[in-house]
Amino acid sequence: MEWMPVLWVVGAYLLGSISSAIVVCKLMGYEDPRQGGSGNPGATNVKRLYGNKPAAITLLGDMLKGVLPVVAAQAAGLSADWVMWVGFAAFIGHLYPVFFGFKGGKGVATMLGVMFGLSLPIGLAVGGTWLFVAKVLKISSASALVATALAPLYIYFLSGEMSWVWLTALMTLMLFWRHKGNIERLLKGEEGKIKKG
Repeated sequence: MEWMPVLWVVGAYLLGSISSAIVVCKLMGYEDPRQGGSGNPGATNVKRLYGNKPAAITLLGDMLKGVLPVVAAQAAGLSADWVMWVGFAAFIGHLYPVFFGFKGGKGVATMLGVMFGLSLPIGLAVGGTWLFVAKVLKISSASALVATALAPLYIYFLSGEMSWVWLTALMTLMLFWRHKGNIERLLKGEEGKIKKG
């Protein structure tokens, strides 16, 4: 029915609104990550505050919020346009979660999850770019910005789905906006590097 895709979009937004960082930290006995470090409920801040294990679980959770609704929507037979709207809704849920006062994370992991959900080659291209830039520059925010900036191009060449290209470009712009502080520090040469351990 015509309203079914809308329900998929709403469901994806609600799933995206579940903050992996906050849930993981609470279950593992840590303080709310919004109360320390950068104050961002994401894997990078969780790593900074509490180490690799909770950060890895947070990263996985945030990625799954993007992967699962997109893959499920494809399996349910939704059109390519609606599949992308489902992924976009999950991304928006992460940025503006209804369960946490509409104050969420920066969206990198969830956007990457959406890319993997759309297709494995797209996900590998975006994820591979992130890893390559991280290896070279050792700056997490720079890796995210470069990888997501290239995501619309990867989608254009690997899928040709223009609705995917335009909505991914919109996601990239929103992600850049969320990283405006990081961009300012990058331009000043003040952005911190990725620490081992």
